[in-house]
Amino acid sequence: MAIAAATATVPSPPPGRRTFDITMPFAAAMTLLLALLVLLPMFWLFVTSFRDDAGHATLTHYVQLVSDPSFVKPLWTTLWTSAAVGVLCVITAAPMSWLVARTDLPGKRLFRALILASFVTPPFLGAFAWVLLGGPNAGLVNQWYYALFGLKPFEAAPLINIFSAGGMVFVMALYTFPYVFTFVANSLEVIPSELEEAASILGASTWRTALDVTLPLVTPALLAGFLIAFLQSMTLFGTPAILALPAGIDTMTTKIWSLFQFPPRLGLAAAASLPLLLITVVLLRAQAAIMGRRGYSVIGGKSGAVRVVRLHAWKGPALLLFGFVLSCSVVLPYAVLMRTAFVRNWAGPTTLQNLSLEHWRFVFLEFSQPRLAFENTFLVCAAAATAGTILVTVIGYLSLRRLVWGHRFMAFLATSPVAIPGIVLAVGLFLTYTRPPFVLYGTLSIIFLAYVTKELPVGYSQVSAALKSVHPELEDASRIFGATRLRALVDITAPLIRNGVVATWIFIFIGSVRELSATILLFTARTKTISVTMFDLRESNDWGPIAVLSITMLAITFALVLVITRFTDRRLA
Repeated sequence: MAIAAATATVPSPPPGRRTFDITMPFAAAMTLLLALLVLLPMFWLFVTSFRDDAGHATLTHYVQLVSDPSFVKPLWTTLWTSAAVGVLCVITAAPMSWLVARTDLPGKRLFRALILASFVTPPFLGAFAWVLLGGPNAGLVNQWYYALFGLKPFEAAPLINIFSAGGMVFVMALYTFPYVFTFVANSLEVIPSELEEAASILGASTWRTALDVTLPLVTPALLAGFLIAFLQSMTLFGTPAILALPAGIDTMTTKIWSLFQFPPRLGLAAAASLPLLLITVVLLRAQAAIMGRRGYSVIGGKSGAVRVVRLHAWKGPALLLFGFVLSCSVVLPYAVLMRTAFVRNWAGPTTLQNLSLEHWRFVFLEFSQPRLAFENTFLVCAAAATAGTILVTVIGYLSLRRLVWGHRFMAFLATSPVAIPGIVLAVGLFLTYTRPPFVLYGTLSIIFLAYVTKELPVGYSQVSAALKSVHPELEDASRIFGATRLRALVDITAPLIRNGVVATWIFIFIGSVRELSATILLFTARTKTISVTMFDLRESNDWGPIAVLSITMLAITFALVLVITRFTDRRLA
């Protein structure tokens, strides 16, 4: 009460002591920096799309985009495969989330851990693993199929052909369904079970209650999850490039990448990027509108305990569903990567003669490319995580505390990169920093800018959550006793949000290590990262080194996730 009363009248500085509040100039500098990071690349992307090679204004690129089948077909492929992934994710994740949240299904903690493992697995690593599992001739699943039925490769049709549009949809869904699961599970956790109990008392069966009561309440979460799954699939580059390109199937991301091959067609690449940007913005606006709906609201007091549904005979099918999905997304891919890393010939039998550490020695002791890639990756990712954490902490503090005019605009700039697909951001950065006065292409600096910009929304959301837990009155009290705003931030706020800042650094680092879509257009021979090195190795079918690098990347990711869950109060989902 004393603090609250004191905040009404903040005393002026003592006589003779002059103070200068740098908050506004500092905020203006931060806003300008955000604008340079986010708006400048989008400006050059837009301008270049309307210019020909001579720099003259033209609509030729857009005419070609809507009339040339080589562009129309990839756009259509992108849309229908993304929709298929969204539908598949909803069909799979909705019952899984209900089973975990509302039933007596055994092993819930294990299933949640495996879903988290699927969530943090980079989709392109899953694609690599499924090449080893579902390759039409040498894939291990097809080898088991041929051996089981006495068939011969190249003569009989394979059980799985992962190099197809269907294979691409399948693999993308395996690493996208956790988004839908998280949306729906979180929604179910806040729905009071009294509504379901009332339906049961009135004679409704378990399934009727689920369809008539529970499903309408989680419909907004289902729709939002579908849109996020659609969006994630539409903007992926690694999975389509690994699984669809060998089958002659292009998506918009692989088409944009091909436009950067020699000779580069930058105007067309810029024009092809804008539809992805526009669709992304529309989907995110729709997702925000759906999650903000109040059509299905629960009004009431404190909810009682969650009503647990007994599965009885359905327990077996429920376990089979989880077993199939999580085996395909985590168990089999991790197992095949681990096996491939320790055998000489990945397509051969697992015998003592085939076991070897040759790939590990090659990657870490002999082959210079992975060593350089590790150095580049850790250097640029650590720098991006540090710079990004400092930036979002300052921006979050200024915007959430509403200390300056235009704080809403600052928050908008910090979160707007979520609407920019990685490959679109890369095109914008390439167009921006291959011209004077800042020629950064060919250096790690341009990759650093890509990582900082792309991870801004993640970092901002984490810091915002931490700052909201610290009441401004604590800072006001220190100001009353003569502390400057900076001193209050350092001595009061910073220690209280330390865990959130640590989590933010780790989140940005993990996101940067996993990044491929932006890096694939910005790297050179001396600035390759781990993800790009793996992508290059696939062209020569060096699956052993790819498996070693994959396991290393996963080990780093899970170690950092463990740090988040052990030493901070942040959850990855």
